[in-house]
Amino acid sequence: MLFGIFTTFELTTCPLLDCCCRLAVSCILGMLIGIERSKRFKEAGVRTHIVVCCGAALCMIVSKYGFADLGGILDGSRTSDPARVAAQVVSGIGFLGAGVIFKNGSTVRGLTTAAVLWFSACVGLAVGAGMYVIGVFAALVTLLLLVVLHRHAIGGDAYATNRLQFVVKNGSNFNGALMDQLEQWQAQVSESKVARHRDGTTDYDLTVRRRTEIQYAEMKAFMESRDDIISASNNPIR
Repeated sequence: MLFGIFTTFELTTCPLLDCCCRLAVSCILGMLIGIERSKRFKEAGVRTHIVVCCGAALCMIVSKYGFADLGGILDGSRTSDPARVAAQVVSGIGFLGAGVIFKNGSTVRGLTTAAVLWFSACVGLAVGAGMYVIGVFAALVTLLLLVVLHRHAIGGDAYATNRLQFVVKNGSNFNGALMDQLEQWQAQVSESKVARHRDGTTDYDLTVRRRTEIQYAEMKAFMESRDDIISASNNPIR
């Protein structure tokens, strides 16, 4: 009986070997996209992209061929809508994308990774539908764009973000010096927090952006030029 089910599936819809090939290709494409993300230490890496891409391909296969016994789909009539399975993948993948987006002050991280996860699902749907050329081409073009635009960023992506924290003795005298130093560094302040304490110390927490990251040597030189800085830290935000 089991052999009869497989034979019917193979003769009336899609060959089993072809379906297995589609799943294998989707795994490979998902792995390639995941490798690019994992090299940048992103939250969603190789395993996540493989599962998303292969799972989407499986959903598309089930959507296309899993309902052949309902309503005479093959002869042109249709009493059900199997395409709903594939359609829900595109919207349903959003919960994974939301899990890799983080907000740190005014800086949002993970948007590209979330978009790539969604795209991996779309690649899986294309391969699952048997559109090998389109799926492979889309994956390769996206990989190329991710690599090139990471090395040659444009627009706001071309700026590095640093979080600067200072604890100083007298904040009123430090404000002007800090603004002058940021101007010398050609850094723009995107977020700032200042907290004054009863013991006379003041905490500064700044998020700044400029073309290149603020280096340790630059921070050290600024600290050595001021005797009112108790402590300081410089953390790049990637």
